[in-house]
Amino acid sequence: MSETVTPSKRRSRRSDPLSWRVRLALVLLIVLAVSTVWVTNVLLTDRFTESTRNRAELRLALYSGNILSELRRNAIVPQLLARDPALIGALNSADFSQSTQRLISYVDEIGAASLMLLDRDGRTVAATDRNRLGEQHRNAPHFVDALRSNTTVFTTQQREAGGYSFTYSRRVESQNTVIGVIVVEVDLAKFERAWAGITDAVSVLNSEGTIILATEPRWRGRTMEEALVRQSPESAIERAIKATADWTALPPDAYLRGEAVMRVDGRIPFRGWTMATFTTYASVREKVNAVLALEIMGFALLAALAFYALSRKTALRMALFQRESAELRRLNARLQREIAEREKVQKDLASAEQTLEQSSKLAALGEMSAAVSHELNQPLAAMKTYLAGARLLLRRNRPEEAMTAFHRIDDLIERMGAITRQLKSYARKGQDQLSPVDMGEALASALSMMEPQLKARRVRISKILPDTPVRVMGDRMRIEQVLVNLLRNALDATKSVANPEIEILLASGETATLSVRDNGHGIEDFDALFEPFYTTKQPGDGTGLGLAISSGIVADLGGRLTARNGAEGGAVFEMQLPILNESPQAAE
Repeated sequence: MSETVTPSKRRSRRSDPLSWRVRLALVLLIVLAVSTVWVTNVLLTDRFTESTRNRAELRLALYSGNILSELRRNAIVPQLLARDPALIGALNSADFSQSTQRLISYVDEIGAASLMLLDRDGRTVAATDRNRLGEQHRNAPHFVDALRSNTTVFTTQQREAGGYSFTYSRRVESQNTVIGVIVVEVDLAKFERAWAGITDAVSVLNSEGTIILATEPRWRGRTMEEALVRQSPESAIERAIKATADWTALPPDAYLRGEAVMRVDGRIPFRGWTMATFTTYASVREKVNAVLALEIMGFALLAALAFYALSRKTALRMALFQRESAELRRLNARLQREIAEREKVQKDLASAEQTLEQSSKLAALGEMSAAVSHELNQPLAAMKTYLAGARLLLRRNRPEEAMTAFHRIDDLIERMGAITRQLKSYARKGQDQLSPVDMGEALASALSMMEPQLKARRVRISKILPDTPVRVMGDRMRIEQVLVNLLRNALDATKSVANPEIEILLASGETATLSVRDNGHGIEDFDALFEPFYTTKQPGDGTGLGLAISSGIVADLGGRLTARNGAEGGAVFEMQLPILNESPQAAE
């Protein structure tokens, strides 16, 4: 027997494998795009970083060559000026009227920062900067060292205003007698001013590792390690954010102004000086990101073409579906007639449901009214007793004890409000938010509620409680309501007994079990015991809702309420609730 293949089945067989292939192709395209971008990023980052480092090394060689050239060009000047006959004659004759002008004519040709002529006492007698005339340099290193040496002396001295001064000095002799010192200040600060216009950070360190020239003014006079750690907390936070967001940068050599930089070190062949440059990765990131953007754009175009092909295929499918929809519309027209008939039946059913709902509301209203009346009788009786006691205490001028009675009346009023809310749980099943409840504390509260009735009847209460607290997960107000109902039923069952006794036993095991036993006449009808409106009391003494409500409350909390006759007579009501296990294993 051959199978009949409908057109829809043929279309399904053709389209399912194709859609599976398309999905696989899209996944492969995404994987290829991510892999290509990742590999390109790694390769180009390494390549551009290396080229950036090479350019930084070339700049470092250029800067160090310029500094060395400037130093060597100025090194010969003191030797020449120390032999100048005009300056020697001025020192011998103490006539310096033309010396300053002569130094000014030299400084323009030499390109030095300044020239000074000091006499044998270290006083400035001629200078290109007239403001420095008369300065004392007796203790200055460039003066002292020049007097002690017969060659040109180079001195580096930190200025009070910041930065360093670099000087060449040489003593001036006449007939083998020292008559003064010529000082040439080298203008290395012009390199700092030139570096200020570049994006790199540059520093020059002396043989002791102290920064003497730098594009960062605060670096001068510090070691490189001290200079790099001087970052504010805000810069450190920004640095962390940039390091997280920048996925194109290699591990940085250092951080400058919160930004990762590449460090290149070199040496200057002059007195052990070294030089370091710090180049940002901005150019590397820009080049890498430009290539990555082109790649991502290409893959985006491929994805757009793929989605266009899919949309075309979807349009063809929609045309087929529209043909099938025409057949479905014909079926719908046929169903409309059946729907009209069903709507008429539903209207009749809705009318009947409204009638039943109104009857159910009236029945629930009557049941709730009886339950509220039943549950509020006990607090009202207790309030009456407390009011009588308070009245008597006030007459005896004992207001403090009377206030205690008023506080208990206030508690009873709150409990009455809570009871009216909790009694709804019998008509509408459902739990509010639960919390851990100590059964011992709930029992003590219930006994406090029943205290006036128990004292009036002189009932002997015996309690057997465990040493450790017994805790359950529930609603304390509803649990107390169940305990009050059980105590009230036990109290009513012992009305005809000469020596009424109530025994309460609380135990914990797999469940928390609380038993209430009385020495009354016991239970006769167990089948109807927990049914609403079933009671053995005289008319007017009860409505028969207490045990029914209590059973519903215990069931809502995941437990059960049972009743039996005791071996020595009387009734035993037992409430079992799931115990709250607070051990670490249970928590896990």
